[in-house]
Amino acid sequence: MTFSLVALDPDSGHIGVGAMTAMPGVGKLVAHARARTGAAASQAMMNPYLAFDGLELLAEGVAADEAVERLVAADPGREGRQFGLVDAKGRAGSFTGSLPEDWKGHRTGPNYACQGNRLAGPEVVDRAVEAFLSSEGQPLVERLLAALDAGEDAGGDTMGHRSATVVVMGTELYPLWDLRIDDADDPLRAIHERHDTFAEELVPEILQLPTRDDPLGGFDYEGSEGSV
Repeated sequence: MTFSLVALDPDSGHIGVGAMTAMPGVGKLVAHARARTGAAASQAMMNPYLAFDGLELLAEGVAADEAVERLVAADPGREGRQFGLVDAKGRAGSFTGSLPEDWKGHRTGPNYACQGNRLAGPEVVDRAVEAFLSSEGQPLVERLLAALDAGEDAGGDTMGHRSATVVVMGTELYPLWDLRIDDADDPLRAIHERHDTFAEELVPEILQLPTRDDPLGGFDYEGSEGSV
């Protein structure tokens, strides 16, 4: 009941997930990403451990397509699963079992994996991938939103959509973008509105936060009360 795209921007190293579904709370269990490591989407008869274990394998240096093969082979519920994975080198893998509702399927290529089930047709993932690829050069968050827009315009989930998410990891352990609409009549419109608010008010603050390489970040400590 979901379509998703996991993707890497090789220029910035940002990595993330965009997803929509007819169920509430798609951002809570479907979308997973880890900075400098990879991104995963686990859906259909969902097993979040595919995502958790997939990211662990990527952290160990296993390629995304090989990680998908290993995890699917070890999963006794594999025929109910749909799972996409991309790593920090842009390698991608996806799996669609036989049990999710039609239309179901996936597309993979350098820097992305797109998958969906109970969709209006293959054009949903095809249009989502085209939108992602044609927006090359834009920030990853914009490209993931464009993919969701295109997938919905192509028919999306045949039961409509109630929730949407876009998460993007930059170079740090905390997310650069974490957009979630857990239950709404028009989650795509709502997530665009949240994006605009975050772009103006939140992301500039995130860009000032301390990093591993710069524990002070961009804050003005000299002008703060109690600074030395």
